[in-house]
Formats: sequence, C-alpha cells, structure tokens
Amino acid sequence: MRNVRVSLGARSYTIRVGTGLLRELGRECQRLAMGRRCAVITDSNVAALHLPAALDSLREAGFEPLAVTVPAGEPAKRLSVVGSCYDQLAAARLERHSFIVALGGGVVGDLAGFVAATYLRGIPFVQVPTSLLAQVDSSVGGKVGINLRAGKNLVGAFYQPRLVLADLDTLRTLPEREYRSGLAEVIKYGLIADARLFARLERDLPRVLARDPEILESVVARCCQIKAEVVAEDETESGRRAILNFGHTVGHALEAITGYGRLLHGEAIAIGQVAEARLSAHLLGLPSPCVDRIERLFGAAGLPTRTRWTPSRWQRLLAAMRLDKKVRDGRIRFVLIPAIGRATWGHAVEEATLQQVIGPATSAS
Repeated sequence: MRNVRVSLGARSYTIRVGTGLLRELGRECQRLAMGRRCAVITDSNVAALHLPAALDSLREAGFEPLAVTVPAGEPAKRLSVVGSCYDQLAAARLERHSFIVALGGGVVGDLAGFVAATYLRGIPFVQVPTSLLAQVDSSVGGKVGINLRAGKNLVGAFYQPRLVLADLDTLRTLPEREYRSGLAEVIKYGLIADARLFARLERDLPRVLARDPEILESVVARCCQIKAEVVAEDETESGRRAILNFGHTVGHALEAITGYGRLLHGEAIAIGQVAEARLSAHLLGLPSPCVDRIERLFGAAGLPTRTRWTPSRWQRLLAAMRLDKKVRDGRIRFVLIPAIGRATWGHAVEEATLQQVIGPATSAS
C-alpha cells in the first residue's frame, strides 16, 4: 500500500492506494472520530458489486450505515437527485457529526461530495473511488458539484474529504470502456507535470491495460501525488490548479453538446487533449513529433482522438466553451503545454484560431 498526503493545514488528509482497502473502510473511519450514523451513497451499478462489503465493514466497526442508491451515469448529477439524497438523509436523522461515504466513480464522488458539502451546511465525507478515473483524479482535491443543462459542474463547491481509499481490487470489476476512459486522466498527468510518467506509460501500456496491480499501485499513487502537490499549492483554482483542466475546455463542451453519457468523460477529454495539444503546437511551439506521440498514446489506450465537426456542431461547441469556468471577459482560455511534462494556463485563444487549428476546416474523423 502507498500513502499520499494532501497537505491543507487542519483539513489535510491521506490518500491510501492498494489492494484490500474496502475491507478496512470501517476501521479507517473509526480513526477519524466521526459520528455513528452514516450514509453510503453509491450508484445502481456499483451497489451490486461493492455495497455489501462496504456496509459490512462499517457495521463491524460499530457504525449505523444507510445505503442511498442513485441512478448510474452522468445524468445522476442533477438537482432532483440531490434533493432525493437530502430527503433520505433527513429521514434517517443524520446529524452534524454523521458522515457520508462516496462509493463509486467520478459521478458518485462529485454528487456525494456536493451533498456532504451542503447538507446541514456541511458534514464530513470519505471518498472510496471504484473507477480508475476517480482514483487518480476526481476523488482528490475537493472539487464537488453537479451539472446544469447549460453545462457541466456549473454548481459546486470546494469541499475536502477526510480520507480517500483507492482500492485497486475494485478496478477488476470495471468494464473495459470505463477503465480505458480513466486512462485519459492518467495520461494527462504525464502531459502536464511528469514527462517520465508519460514515457513510462508509452513503454508499459500493455501492463497497464492488463490491470497489473503492481504497476497500477505505482501509477495511481504518482497521479495522486501530482494532484496533491497542485492542490496544496492552489486549493481553489486561482492559479496553478488550472493545469489540471488540460483537455477539459474542449472535452467538457463536447460532453455538453453530445448529451451527457454518450461520450464518457475520459473519451471526451482524450479528444480535448489532442485538440489542445495541436493548439499548443500552433501557439506555443510544442514540437510536431510530440503531438504525434500524444495522439498515438491515446489511440493505443483505445481512446478516441478526434471527432467530425459539421459547421452547426462546431458552433454548438463554441457556445458551450463560452460557458467554461475559465472564460474571462468573454474570452475562452486554455491550458496549453509548451512541452510534454509542462503546462501553462490562462491562454486566451481567438475563435478564428480555434477554427483554423481544430475546427471544421481541419478536423478528421
């Protein structure tokens, strides 16, 4: 097992990465000195696979857990589902010292974290991510939220968990498409902060795709370490934390215009990262061979790298990008990479340039 510390003063917490950790959930929660009543928020897919083990572990440690099951998939991140969760917590009389366990992938983590941040003005929560994407990214750093029709994660908060338990055993039950989707975030960390990690993924991708526990423990822990360092420096995304959004300006907009769920998050940001790498080449001089390496690695991971743009679809993408949280003074801003392993943020890019580099005139299917 590997431990990664997220250093945020009194709100610091540990990320544990290893196998067999779901069995330790109750004992780990005991150490945090929280109330006896708790709720495990999960989705209908994960409930069938991992909810009994989580509930058993909590009960054995003396807790009184309530199971709250929400629909699977991105559509669960909406206000009506949040309201249903509130009603169930209130009916079970959860109190200020009660806590929530987020058991599932990124959607469950975002939703459950938002519920925890807002119920009774905030109660503790623990992240137990069961997808690769959640283990390396969304469960760490305290960004929680839900979607609106207008865009993704437009309602949310910065609210840190008390603990993150990343049990690699849960990845064995992950569908292949979901697993490969998570690799988009893994590759991102190499692109924005660690060229050696990117090269390792190029070299060891077959072992990663085979879900080799030894290499996964190392890779997942390294991704968490990078994110922990960035979050400790810039918790509320006023500066460097923006680099974690590489590929997300295009990716989030693509999710919005295709209807959440048609493209998985990792699939959308894979397309976004390749597009933003091409922007980086055009604007910052990222060498063309590096762009080729980036596109090749995403392709080898079984992820899409481009999409076909019709003029009307392109206009809808631009409209969605104008709602991105990084927009300032009406200008779309991007995270770009001058080199593999280094990212810079705050680049305002004109729409004419976007069209020239990644728009309908130059896109391929």
